[in-house]
Amino acid sequence: MVDDTVPETGINKGRENKVLSFEAKAKAIGNEIKRITDEEKNALKAEVSSIDKEIGEGIISKEKVAELKLKKAQEHAANIEKRVAVEQEKLNQLVQDKVDGKIGEEANPKKKGGTLILGSNNDSFDNGREINLASMKVYNGHDDKLNRHIKRTTSQIVFAIGANNLITDGAVGNSDFKYARSHFYEWGLTYNTRILKNDNLLHAKYGLSLMYNNLRPTDNRNFQVNGNQTDLVINPVVLKDSRFRNVNLVVPLHLEFDFTKPTVINDKTYFKSHDGFRLGLGGYFGVNLKSKQILKYDIDEYASREVTKGNFNMNDFIYGLSTYVGYKATSLYLKYDLNPLFKDNAVKQNNVSLGLRFDFN
Repeated sequence: MVDDTVPETGINKGRENKVLSFEAKAKAIGNEIKRITDEEKNALKAEVSSIDKEIGEGIISKEKVAELKLKKAQEHAANIEKRVAVEQEKLNQLVQDKVDGKIGEEANPKKKGGTLILGSNNDSFDNGREINLASMKVYNGHDDKLNRHIKRTTSQIVFAIGANNLITDGAVGNSDFKYARSHFYEWGLTYNTRILKNDNLLHAKYGLSLMYNNLRPTDNRNFQVNGNQTDLVINPVVLKDSRFRNVNLVVPLHLEFDFTKPTVINDKTYFKSHDGFRLGLGGYFGVNLKSKQILKYDIDEYASREVTKGNFNMNDFIYGLSTYVGYKATSLYLKYDLNPLFKDNAVKQNNVSLGLRFDFN
């Protein structure tokens, strides 16, 4: 061990300097004392073994054995005392430096435990590891989490769920679809970029999402393709469930207003996102990946499940408007398809969804 001010040499020259703590230095000295003691003891054992071997071969007499062994023990005891005295002097100086305030804290202290999080967590967790299942991120200490959250561009896992229906003739009232059982859900990955360097208000939010829109017709009905028309007709069999699902792959684009207040640490200003009230205005565009209808019914006490996959005269290109408003990770979310659900139907019907959205930063 040398003083922290001694320049480094050799192949490690130029590496980042790490100041050791008092505990680390004291432990190093203790380990060196143990090494010295073990080394001298092992050397003594080797010499005693050699003496015993010489006795067996008749090289030396038994009368001189005790004298030789005592001499060797005294030599190694003296070596231990001499070499340990050097380390003891280092330890005494270390203690004095600690008393005088010359010893700093360890630059990279040992990591503490780990924390498993589902959702958002803005609490400080020292130097432990945080594993966030919702955002699928691992943070190695609070400083690492802060530095990643204040970047100009951050990423979020998005999940949304809620009610889904169709707007007919500009209204969603008196719908042909069940309000409580027609639902949507969405999951995806977004990126959030702060537009202005020194202001946190405006953000560009963009990414990729899968949207699942489900419709459950009322009055024992289901969709039936009739040429270029897709009609809602009464099924001759009593249905236990009738569900129509569309899966869309879309690119969402939003201008986000983030009212999170800047954080000041050591006179330096940091801009975090998703830590206050947020408002997003924008839309989405993409493609319809697949459509299918699922019918469940009983015939002669036998349960049946009928799945029909196809185009159903759907629009292949999807585009619409969306907005959300909320606090931190949770928002109220509204989206509306500008394109009709069926491209050639006489009555134009547009999909609309309302629910909760979670942006896990």
